[in-house]
Amino acid sequence: MDMTPPRTRLAILPTPLVRASRLERVLDAAPLFVKRDDLTGFGIAGNKARALEYLIGAALAERADIFVAAGSPSSNFCAAAAIAARVVGMDCDLLFSGEPPSVPSPNVALARAVGARLFFNVVETRDLLNDRVLEHANAIRAAGRRPYAVPRGGATAVGGLGYALAARELAEQCNLAEITPRTVVVATGSGGTQAGLVAGQVGFDLPWRLVGASVSRPAQGMAREVLRTSRACAAAMGLHEPSADDVDVRDCRGAGFGIASAEDQVSSRMALEHEGLLLDDYYGAKAMTLFRAMLAADAPTPAVFWHTGGVAASLTALMGGAS
Repeated sequence: MDMTPPRTRLAILPTPLVRASRLERVLDAAPLFVKRDDLTGFGIAGNKARALEYLIGAALAERADIFVAAGSPSSNFCAAAAIAARVVGMDCDLLFSGEPPSVPSPNVALARAVGARLFFNVVETRDLLNDRVLEHANAIRAAGRRPYAVPRGGATAVGGLGYALAARELAEQCNLAEITPRTVVVATGSGGTQAGLVAGQVGFDLPWRLVGASVSRPAQGMAREVLRTSRACAAAMGLHEPSADDVDVRDCRGAGFGIASAEDQVSSRMALEHEGLLLDDYYGAKAMTLFRAMLAADAPTPAVFWHTGGVAASLTALMGGAS
């Protein structure tokens, strides 16, 4: 019996692993590398394309005709989900916790361009969105549709499959380059990315320490979510189960989700001016601030910064549209 999970190819993989030599000089640490998941090549989905390959694959396997997702109006995942649903012939409903953006939003514009239905202000806070997604899916199912519903960020064991394999992809690139990374830092929002990477790192017995920069939730609660999802992902792949010791989440929220601190602004400017990287205020800048702080505290190298994307939000901020 074929146990290979259904997959719809969306991303151009592997994404590049590049030496950040100019960042090494300014941070006085080496060797440093950037895993360029901002270059997955599907819209401007960034790393979300990895999860969507398996989420869309599962939706098609279940004969769904509409994909239901949720997030904030700035959500990279929601825009990417809308595009992914459209290219395979599914409809898409997107639920948002806030009002329509007061300034032009590339992610909202992308979702509208591919025909997604957008529902704003469906709940008071983002924490309530997952329950609202299930309610919406049940309502349209009762009306005769066949929904495939996912929580914020697609943070499920199925979505995590793409990131578990991404961990192995990084290991293969490192082997070819004859490097052994000691530290890997990634932004953690809904937790799906880090959960999949943990499942892969533990399951494939990879040598680095993975650290997640929690950008929207308290670190302790986020670590529990990451562990739960990573274990479910590992079980789906037949891999060794991660333990709590395998999950390292740091609180990088600062003043709040999407609000850049002075250090986050330094991180964005440094990445742009020295490596040509676009980092958004929601994820990338906060993760880079953690990366810088860890290196300043003598985190072991070689070290890898996992760039998850966020091009739309970073350009919006540069154009003066950030709150």
